[in-house]
Amino acid sequence: MLSWGLLIIRLIVGISFMGHGAQKLFGWFGGYGLKGTGGWFDSIGMKPGVAMAFIAGLFELVGGLLFAAGVWTPVGAALIVLTMLGAIIKVHGKNGFWVTSNGIEYNLVLIAVAVGVALTGPGSFVLF
Repeated sequence: MLSWGLLIIRLIVGISFMGHGAQKLFGWFGGYGLKGTGGWFDSIGMKPGVAMAFIAGLFELVGGLLFAAGVWTPVGAALIVLTMLGAIIKVHGKNGFWVTSNGIEYNLVLIAVAVGVALTGPGSFVLF
């Protein structure tokens, strides 16, 4: 049952991160693509915005893929954690804890999930 639980966690979190990466990189799923996301990154002091959007999108896409597949899970988890730490530092940290105030609560939950799975291992159901 442990492997099933880990698979569910990995798939939901990993695919969600892949989607966020695709929003930034390609403008899919209602995203703004590199130019739009880069403009927003510039506006919050992450310069150069397009390059930073590319890095964030790549970390989310690759990190999510590795995490979901259960391949190099610690690397995927690290990419997820780095992305969430960046979100905390640049966007959510100043807003306190609770997500209802755009705070760090949800980011910390995702960090805990990524670190927990990395420490536990991906379980038996992995891509290869």
